[in-house]
Amino acid sequence: MTVTYDKYYQTEDLFGEPYSELMEFFKKYPKKGKVLDLGCGQGRDSIPLARLGFDVTGIDNSKVGIEQMNHIAKVANLSLNGIIADIFGFDDFDGYDFVLLDSMFHFAKNDRKKETEFIKKIITEIGKGCLVVFCIQDTGKKVEILKDTIGFEEKVDQIEDKKFKYVFEDNGHKSESDYRMIAIGKQKN
Repeated sequence: MTVTYDKYYQTEDLFGEPYSELMEFFKKYPKKGKVLDLGCGQGRDSIPLARLGFDVTGIDNSKVGIEQMNHIAKVANLSLNGIIADIFGFDDFDGYDFVLLDSMFHFAKNDRKKETEFIKKIITEIGKGCLVVFCIQDTGKKVEILKDTIGFEEKVDQIEDKKFKYVFEDNGHKSESDYRMIAIGKQKN
């Protein structure tokens, strides 16, 4: 099966640098734990997180993206392992300190149920103390849908809700989008 992003990822480092807001968030944690980056693509977030000292597992269905990321990890001797798989089929959340979902959810009409059920599954199955970090476009009702979805569970604390701008440049084209980083933590008791 050909994955759409396999074609796009022929351009290395397609999406550029990670959001500075996301990296600043992770720098606040002196105890570098295990990060699960779902939908990691070429490793835009996974590689810098591994360079910060986190033990990162990245999952994406793009063979091209995962191969690029694993090559960089091997050359740089990073604690980073990329796995080619469909994130919606993943179900081994135990043992991670952080779950990262960067630009994974759009809540389009045809995908909304699958996406919201997956978010609920993650929150239900993560261990106590685990943080889940979402980066999502702040357009339409996306943030409202996300907050409604994560609000189903009473045993989570909101850790961060930060607005920022994402600027994307490609072949002379430049676009700017409003984004939100929302982090929640599963209560320890």
